[in-house]
Amino acid sequence: MRLKILHTTRYRYDSPVGYGLLQLRKTPKPRASQQVLSWSTVIEGGRVEAEFDDQHANRVHLVSLEAGGAELTITCEGEVDVRDTAGVVGPHSGYAPLWLFRRATPLTRPGPHIRRIAKAVPDTVEGDIPRLHELAALVREAVVYKTGRTDVGTRAEEAVEAGHGVCQDHAHVFISAARLMGYPARYAGGYLMMNDRVDQEAGHAWAEVHVAGLGWVGFDISNAISPDERYVRVATGLDYSEAAPVSGMRFGEAAESLDVSIQVQQQ
Repeated sequence: MRLKILHTTRYRYDSPVGYGLLQLRKTPKPRASQQVLSWSTVIEGGRVEAEFDDQHANRVHLVSLEAGGAELTITCEGEVDVRDTAGVVGPHSGYAPLWLFRRATPLTRPGPHIRRIAKAVPDTVEGDIPRLHELAALVREAVVYKTGRTDVGTRAEEAVEAGHGVCQDHAHVFISAARLMGYPARYAGGYLMMNDRVDQEAGHAWAEVHVAGLGWVGFDISNAISPDERYVRVATGLDYSEAAPVSGMRFGEAAESLDVSIQVQQQ
């Protein structure tokens, strides 16, 4: 399936900003299951200082804000051909060793709630993939999908304790529990073509687990499926903080407002 994507991010400040530096991870990864036909990143109100691939083979643009500027607009646009591989991404690549993906992070550190979820996977379920799908169902049952209740700083254990969250929370809880079960697991972020709309307010997140004999396999807990031809992978990491579309810092006391517009449609 060929997907066309338009992603605009606009930051506005109520007073001039003296200095700001951002990392952008908004370029889809070329893989056996997805071919990037075209992709452009246009910056208004800033400039690209450098481009590099990070430890997870994510393409990163280092962007500085114009001194004294009050607005920054980032427009990404392109087309990607995606093939349905039943969620199988394939062998591990990148500079980060596979053992690193068993390590807990502040966002994914397990507590008693997540430990109970991991232990609730029945011993009678045989095979890695069936066990992981069972885990996904338990996470979905424990964390009801509700928007506006969590944010990018919400920890996995907090989401389970609250009993609600969004796709990012589902991914973090699943990753945390999968690591307890002995699997290398990581966060994946990107785009999802929805069947009922073109315009979206945010990207999408899911989890990937490394399974012997298959490599990395994706699990979208929120939608109860493995990623298919409607999903475009952009960035991966140990958690959201390493795969965030935009991260960085700025100096000054200016208040910030953010507008995000995303369009994903079949071409």
